[in-house]
Amino acid sequence: MSFNTLAYYWREAINSIFRNTWLSIASVGTVSVSLLILGFFALAAVNVREFTQGIESGLEIRVYLKDGTPRENINGMQAQIAGVPGVSLVDFVSREQALEEMKNNFGDRGDILEGLDKDNPLPDSFRVRAENADSIPGLAGQLMTLSGVEQVIYGHGLVEKLVSVTRWARLAGAIILGFLSLAAVFLISTTIRMSVFARRKEIGIMVLLGATNWFVRFPYVMEGMMLGLVGAAMAGAVVYAGYMSLAGHITQTLPFIHPVTDQQVLLQVMGGILGIGLLIGALGSSFSIRKYLKT
Repeated sequence: MSFNTLAYYWREAINSIFRNTWLSIASVGTVSVSLLILGFFALAAVNVREFTQGIESGLEIRVYLKDGTPRENINGMQAQIAGVPGVSLVDFVSREQALEEMKNNFGDRGDILEGLDKDNPLPDSFRVRAENADSIPGLAGQLMTLSGVEQVIYGHGLVEKLVSVTRWARLAGAIILGFLSLAAVFLISTTIRMSVFARRKEIGIMVLLGATNWFVRFPYVMEGMMLGLVGAAMAGAVVYAGYMSLAGHITQTLPFIHPVTDQQVLLQVMGGILGIGLLIGALGSSFSIRKYLKT
């Protein structure tokens, strides 16, 4: 493609935007509103994902050992548990350490447990983390069969319900995100189709004069990409500013909730918005003009 041809495409695309000012504004507005909704929902989906991953990462299996288990067997048992497929982390918790943790949990009233120092009823145990929350019930069953294990506790019933809820939350988020994306493509294609319809005679004349389909189509594709990019940039700026303001307000009023503010994650979402704007602008223009090229 020569420089003169490329310059012609850019010139035609820009002239077309200014010749059809109101249609161009409508297209940009449609892109902005669609991607604004899509962007905020994407950030909500990111927060739901981080929240569910945080809950799942906190789930653990507690493996209590039989009384009288020799300390020299502890390392061997820890290595044995660590070798079970699906186990990501194993920490040994001595009965003395468990008592100290219980005292800390009681806070200022921890002194009521002072009498237990000489006759500690708590057993030695292992804290076990799973690579996948779905595998916790199965791992608990495997660990119960190991020699020297007295009891395995992992929150039977609660873990299964929590895993089910997080799985459905992710699935619902993906489905809604997909529907919003399709709605954005449909709205933008419809708006750009109106712009192409207003210039159908111009397109017909160019085809009759021998212009190739690509020569006719490319300026409209560039126009769609420019409109999509402008609309996406506007939506991205509003989404970023609005989300950061909302995240700061939530952090101040509800300090136990931590919205995702990692700039790398936010930049990925903003980049995705710009990329979607370019893509649906180009696709919308290309699909819209195909009818008139065939005619």
